[in-house]
Formats: sequence, C-alpha cells, structure tokens
Amino acid sequence: MGNICRSPTAEIVFRTRVEEAGLVQHILIDSVGTHDYHIGKPPDPRTQRAALQRGYDMSMLRGRQVEVADFTRFDYVLAMDDVNLGILQRLCPVRERARLGLFLEYASRHDEREVPDPYYGGADGFEHVLDMVEDASDGLLRHIQKILM
Repeated sequence: MGNICRSPTAEIVFRTRVEEAGLVQHILIDSVGTHDYHIGKPPDPRTQRAALQRGYDMSMLRGRQVEVADFTRFDYVLAMDDVNLGILQRLCPVRERARLGLFLEYASRHDEREVPDPYYGGADGFEHVLDMVEDASDGLLRHIQKILM
C-alpha cells in the first residue's frame, strides 16, 4: 500500500537472492506502493530492524507509487494481497494484465495467498513477513532461472 513494509522487504530479499545467483545484469527489481502515503520515505523502522537482523540493509530504499509505465517496464508486477492486486488490475492496461499476480504464488513453504500487513502489529509480524518473503523470493528466482536457462 504505502511501500514501507512488505514490498520493500520483498525488494531487498529478492535483490539479495538475485545478487547471490549472479543475475543482477538480467533482472530489474523495484518495489512500489499503490497509495501515495509514504512517497520518498524510507521503510518503516521496524521493517528495517527485522531485515537487518537477517542481514538485509534496506536503508537506501525510498517509497514510490506505482506508475503506468511499470506495467511495461517489468515482466512481473506482484502484489502482497488481493486488495492491492485489485488496485493494480484497475490501473494496468488490459494488454499487460498477464504480468500481474500475487507474490506468494511463488512460495513453497507457505499456504497463504497474501502477505499480511505487519504495520499495526508487533515485532513478530515483521518476522513472519520476512519468512514468507524469503520463501516466495526463492520460488520466484527458481521460476525465472528456468526461463533464463
């Protein structure tokens, strides 16, 4: 929604996985929000703290809002939940809708469809988001590697 919790977590985790796989030159990664609440602001301090405990530094990230150009710039535009997916579907040109999906579709160890928003919860929510995002990032990378190979 505001690009300060879930989506920057997914960006930094997936970026790390892509770097470790040596595929940075093949994969463009970014995260955006569907709302304009936090444009230009860094990720939530609790998000950053949880990520740093696992070795992910997201201090350089800044919130931005989705743009129509994103639907052609990226092969995958993945939402964290159905509400945001619905917003993306309304904004996305019809011919680009195949690019849309839910991030957790790529998870193998989590059965949930949606990554819950940890913003109004406790520290354990941020840890749970990281668990889910790491799982989905691994699956998304495996998926893309099959295409690239």
